[in-house]
Amino acid sequence: MKKITKEVYLQWYEDMMFWRKFEDKLAQVYIQQKVRGFLHLYNGQEAVLAGSLHAMDLTKDRMITAYRNHVQPIGMGVDPKRVMAELYGKVTGTSQGMGGSMHIFSKEHRFHGGHGIVGGQIPLGAGMAFGDKYAGRDNVTLCYMGDGAVRQGAFHEALNLAMLWQLPVVFICENNGYAMGTSVERTSYSTEIWKLGLGYEMPCGPVDGMDPVTVAQEVSKAVDRARSGGGPTFLEMKTYRYRGHSMSDAQHYRTKDEVKEYQKIDPITQVLDIIKENNYASEEDIKAIDKKVKELVLECEKFADESDYPPVQQLYDMVYEQEDFPFVEHK
Repeated sequence: MKKITKEVYLQWYEDMMFWRKFEDKLAQVYIQQKVRGFLHLYNGQEAVLAGSLHAMDLTKDRMITAYRNHVQPIGMGVDPKRVMAELYGKVTGTSQGMGGSMHIFSKEHRFHGGHGIVGGQIPLGAGMAFGDKYAGRDNVTLCYMGDGAVRQGAFHEALNLAMLWQLPVVFICENNGYAMGTSVERTSYSTEIWKLGLGYEMPCGPVDGMDPVTVAQEVSKAVDRARSGGGPTFLEMKTYRYRGHSMSDAQHYRTKDEVKEYQKIDPITQVLDIIKENNYASEEDIKAIDKKVKELVLECEKFADESDYPPVQQLYDMVYEQEDFPFVEHK
């Protein structure tokens, strides 16, 4: 695994703080109705992304996930201003305002989207890995899902084929305890989700998803295995989300005390504690990072606010056009 140095810890702190504040701003503008539809926030789960990115080769590896997908493309290198613009439905967004919150996408940065269909991204992740293996590329695909998605048949079909064909894919379940508002205990006889991999003799295991170091270590092993031809891995990241399933979630299924208990092991706090314990940065340095993060979030908001909505003409440019079947005349 790549070394976790002072610079890595400082970058983790800056990145995770930015992701958190970026989504806090999204929650704010959602209430102002600048962002419409559903909005699923990642607050609390940042260590999973930070650790995963450390294990990846961002020049060639791919990532695909579900609809809690705003900060992942930013981590992969997408301009955060374009991500926020997409959430606003503006033409400067990653999909020219046509995708919105649940469908961020960047071919350039190998982020293959958020997917609104529960579990829909899992066979797609296996398919991308198949394509890389078929073409002889040594890319690895990281495919993320929530704990509710493992109840889908497509999950089991994808794991079976991934093992059968020894695909270079890492399946990662971000188990934040609740599938929408339903706890794992109410939907599964076995609450150790990682054990589902045992049925396919797939390397699998649980991971502390609140600690980016542990995540980086375990994902690195899985990525190395996949890249060297050793096939897929299934990891269960035991993590937690502080906000509801979406902005419309009243969260009646859990107590405020439960949330506070998990906030005691907040991934950002854990990283900051290590920075302070090892004197990696002074208080002034940390304040400077916080200031930089705040300014960048405001830049993203300003960019999205000032961008234009797509022209009506764009509707015609975004649909399939077949010359011998002009169902809708192109204007």
